[in-house]
Amino acid sequence: MNDPRAKEPRNHGPQVGRSVPRKETHAKLTGTAAYVHHLVLPGMLHGKVARSRVAHARIRGIDTRAASALEGVYRVLTAADVGKLIPDPHYGPAFHDQPILAIDKVRFAGEPVALVLAYDPHVAQAAAALIEVDYEPLPAVYDEVEAMTSKAVVHEVLKPAGTFPDLKHLAGKRDTNIALDYHLERGDPAKAFAQAAHVFEHTFKTQQVLHLPLEPFVSLADPADERLTIHTASQSPSFVRIEIARLLGWPENRVRVQVPFLGGGFGAKLYIKLEALVAAAALIVRRPVKIALTMEEQFYTITKHAATLRIKSGVDSAGRIVARECEVWWNGGAYADIGPRVTQKSGFTAPGPYDIDNVSIASYALYTNLPPAGALRGFGIPQLVWAYESQADMIARAIGMDPLEFRRKNILREGRPQATGTPMRDAAIGQVLERLAQRMQWQAPFDRGSGTVRRGRGMAIGFKASISPTTSVAIVNVSADGSCHLLCSTVDMGQASDTAMAQIAAEVLGMPAERIAVVHPDTDVTPYDMATLGSRSTYHMGHAVKRAAEDARDKLLALAGELGVPPETTPIPDLFKKKYGMQAGNVIGMGSFVPAYAPTDHATGQSSNVTPYWMIGATGVEIEVDTETGVVTVTRMINVADAGKAINPAVVDTQLSGAAIMQLGFTLTEQMHFSEGQVTNPSLADYKIPGMLDLPAVIENEAVEANEQAGPFGAKGVGESGTFGVSPAIANAIEDAVGVRLTSLPITAEAVYRALRKAAGRPLDDE
Repeated sequence: MNDPRAKEPRNHGPQVGRSVPRKETHAKLTGTAAYVHHLVLPGMLHGKVARSRVAHARIRGIDTRAASALEGVYRVLTAADVGKLIPDPHYGPAFHDQPILAIDKVRFAGEPVALVLAYDPHVAQAAAALIEVDYEPLPAVYDEVEAMTSKAVVHEVLKPAGTFPDLKHLAGKRDTNIALDYHLERGDPAKAFAQAAHVFEHTFKTQQVLHLPLEPFVSLADPADERLTIHTASQSPSFVRIEIARLLGWPENRVRVQVPFLGGGFGAKLYIKLEALVAAAALIVRRPVKIALTMEEQFYTITKHAATLRIKSGVDSAGRIVARECEVWWNGGAYADIGPRVTQKSGFTAPGPYDIDNVSIASYALYTNLPPAGALRGFGIPQLVWAYESQADMIARAIGMDPLEFRRKNILREGRPQATGTPMRDAAIGQVLERLAQRMQWQAPFDRGSGTVRRGRGMAIGFKASISPTTSVAIVNVSADGSCHLLCSTVDMGQASDTAMAQIAAEVLGMPAERIAVVHPDTDVTPYDMATLGSRSTYHMGHAVKRAAEDARDKLLALAGELGVPPETTPIPDLFKKKYGMQAGNVIGMGSFVPAYAPTDHATGQSSNVTPYWMIGATGVEIEVDTETGVVTVTRMINVADAGKAINPAVVDTQLSGAAIMQLGFTLTEQMHFSEGQVTNPSLADYKIPGMLDLPAVIENEAVEANEQAGPFGAKGVGESGTFGVSPAIANAIEDAVGVRLTSLPITAEAVYRALRKAAGRPLDDE
């Protein structure tokens, strides 16, 4: 878990604000870090999934005879086998809508239909290819806007899960593809539009993309002693235990979930992915079962929402936005996953970080016959920022105002209400914007390039609310030698949460962070945490850790008082020796945190306290456009964010650049392509993520000096903030360079070239 050879600093001083080396560095650099992929258990079977080849159809029959007859195959399972173990084998965080294996019908190409078990994974894979399914095709719908009125209905029956307090009202709309429709109304938009000096309306689109952690999904279930242990690459072990126990009708203490290192997650490994399937299979055959997906199979498991966004803005003669109307259609794919929460939590920020008195928002989570969509770094915010920050530049140019000045004039300031009515508190929007402008030297002359290579620059700023309501619990265990264990179910998937949590505990206990070992999530040992998502860990779990450490500290102080020794000068080991006469005993501290929250009104979308804190992120870019090819090169990227007080400044820096680079891929190259619902580019050969040669030559990151008063030691999350402004900043820079506006992602070289030809009055023949 941690490097045992890590040396403690002689004069450790404050731990918060210190760039402590990441705790997992030694294990990862030496190749000793344990992942689920490495785990092998005696008698273990490997599972390989047979998947649907059609997007929407009724299942008339499944022929498993050839697969079962293949030498080395242990067993082939279908939904009929699962149904004997679990009467209602459907799961999901928002709706219980996803079957463990397809029942009666398939809803997307790639849906699991059967599972082959064998001692050799290659035998299992070969057998899975032999399974024949007889389908009766059904009409399908793929586009999110068409899904609003389509006669092709993905789900005939809707079963809300009731998992989250803020979605207790969730019902969906029967006989439609609408899983959730969120509406917000503030002021009188119709009147404000009528009185506006200018009205602008644009539609923007984003594409379906993939999380693509370099560790694909993997889970292993081990049934023994009337219990079930699941080893899994998951961001939400507590939820996995609760959901598996619910499916089986068991008490939670019969299900154990262990999570070692993760090779990335980004939202893909939230809630249930493979866990229900391996659990059912292991209990049916009474042997350990491991399912490890290939890189290709990730394309059929979970994606990021494609979205269509219509945004209408009214502006007065001084350049103030007086009204904004937004409609957002989220392509949720065949199963809801966490899409309804994305639709609501992100939907209410659709007007952007601007002070607008009159707002109307409609945000729809829609079922389609594509692979399911869920949370992906940003939780829907990058799609929204793409729209409102692209339009911000378009409006500024149309009214003859500098884009920076337009933002300055309209930005939300401290204490002013956001569209929900919740006041902005400790949100350094103006500070982030000004710091970005300074670093870009926005007012200085800029080299525009010459010949066939033109240069431009652009900026964009976005914001995000944190997930609420949620719960986090932590335990701090101080040993008799003065060392310490921290137990929490926050999953470190590369974001260095183990290190940050150790720093928070160490700050309270007055010891170096190196003395604190962090126990990886194990639901038999580590207490509840809602999930590792939405940049919530630093704030939510950080509070719980801080309180647990304070509880342990107070007990140590009480022990010193009981023994009549001065706590300031008595080392912890001496306290235990004096108490027990030897090196023995422990002090246990417990802490929990549930932030205050007021649910949005179902009719108006209003709330007096919609989030415990706001995340702010802005990006500025300088680019070159080759007008002969349409190739866009980002030469300089600047990311500025409000992280409150940085717990670990070095980690904050890398979080910002990592997030921005990920969004760079979503902006310029990444896109899932479909034909009749089939993914046609499910490989890294055809789905292009950024490589080293695709990165900007200069990447600069900065967390402004800020303080989140309600955060632990003034801190809040930052893992998503670097994603917000990348896409619109690049689109704005392209228009600045060559005068064309792109409104759909990705911004490929072909898209830019076509726009240039069209602007020159020479469109390509197929246009």
